[in-house]
Amino acid sequence: MDSLIEALKRRPVVLDGGLSNELAAAGHDLSDELWSARLLHDDPGAITSAHLAYFRAGAEVVITASYQATVEGFAARGHDRDEAEALLKRSVALARAAASEVDGPRWVAASVGPYGAMLADGSEYRGRYGLTVDELERFHRPRMEVLAEERPDVLALETIPDIDEAEALLRIADDIGVPAWLTYSVSGTATNAGQPLEEAFALMAGSRAVIATGVNCCEPADVAAAVEIAARGSGKPVVAYPNGGGEWDGEANIWRGDPAFDVARVAQWVEAGARLIGGCCRVGPAEIARLASVLPR
Repeated sequence: MDSLIEALKRRPVVLDGGLSNELAAAGHDLSDELWSARLLHDDPGAITSAHLAYFRAGAEVVITASYQATVEGFAARGHDRDEAEALLKRSVALARAAASEVDGPRWVAASVGPYGAMLADGSEYRGRYGLTVDELERFHRPRMEVLAEERPDVLALETIPDIDEAEALLRIADDIGVPAWLTYSVSGTATNAGQPLEEAFALMAGSRAVIATGVNCCEPADVAAAVEIAARGSGKPVVAYPNGGGEWDGEANIWRGDPAFDVARVAQWVEAGARLIGGCCRVGPAEIARLASVLPR
């Protein structure tokens, strides 16, 4: 099977949609601080089924259930370090199991969410946690190293709200030598922390590990401009997987506003440089199937 890097040289690649909404649609309660990561322990089969739904819809890459999975978060639920690390590794194994049930090239991206995801208070949409780059590096390094041991095809450093956290993640990614993409959460043409995207994407140009960069879990209307800036500033293939539209209410743990994911926008994203394209929260297998049907192959 070709590597994901080789595939990106030839054509756009389809990502999955939101893991959490597919699990919720199957009846799972995710109102827990571990979010979908709780099911790594409580119901791993549900995660495999959700991945498989996206593969069958046309996704070629699925993102693991490790976005909100941290040693600290699992410790709060009574798991020791060894158990927490085993659950992190399980996230990759479950995605691999789903990939083995479908034909054609399939890849696994191990999710690494921002520090704010562990806080479970919506701060990943704001950033600026009051931590230094070194402190953020110390937080992220252990789980990134554990995930890398499972040899995912790529690390998905995703929903990153500010440049300081991106710098910390790039240090680690370049050290451990596993290919990675890094995507920012954005508002307009700035990170959610308010930094210009030109500055944010310029960080990627010098990274050895980063194979692609872009945006995720943003408004679909913000994607086109961000893709253009990412392609121009980083010199790398661009990732785009917005949410379904609306705004996350971190206190109530619900999305507000109407969905606005429209595959008619995809041609513009591809023209601007997007090569890894999918959806995030509120985007399900039906939307991914429509997206796969319109992407050039």
